[in-house]
Amino acid sequence: MKKIFQFLVLTSLIFACSDSTDFWGNETPEPLNGETNEDENARRNGRDKPVMVTVPFKADFLGEYQSVEPDESCELPQFVRVIVDFEGNGTHLGKFTGNFSFCVDQESNYGPSDSYMVAANGDILYVSIEGQVIGGREDDHPEYVDSYWRDPFVILGGTGRFEGATGSGMSDDYNSSEDPYSHHHWEGTITMKKGKDNL
Repeated sequence: MKKIFQFLVLTSLIFACSDSTDFWGNETPEPLNGETNEDENARRNGRDKPVMVTVPFKADFLGEYQSVEPDESCELPQFVRVIVDFEGNGTHLGKFTGNFSFCVDQESNYGPSDSYMVAANGDILYVSIEGQVIGGREDDHPEYVDSYWRDPFVILGGTGRFEGATGSGMSDDYNSSEDPYSHHHWEGTITMKKGKDNL
């Protein structure tokens, strides 16, 4: 009995020390709980897959028009390119800067824009917006509003904590007769990597 027990222990140790690829042959075993092989490998190597959370997104910022010029890269009927630099404050961004670049047609239809926001820590959030600028003001606007746009925006990913981010919302933006700036208030949701600041 003692020799049989020793044989079983020795056999178990040999199998336990062998490479798992030898045991499974050339086939990779199916991962558990529906995770991908990449997820399982990350877990086995001590790297957890980032947890994504959906949280409110708000940004208030002022834009300064840099140029409004005809541009051959704009597809007809859009033929004028508008470039705007902006800065402001936002959730998950802190104090940020950014840029809009978009084409406009004669009916003031614009976009989609190539836009980005650079957060206080240097992470970049890519966004895009399109719609139409409407002359005049709505009843809930201040008296000095001379044109406005309330259009949907989308979040297209980014760098750092914004890598893989998605989301959307609505703008509440206008131009003013009292200053040369564009005024922007965006509100929606963002799905991004879970962090201590967005629990």
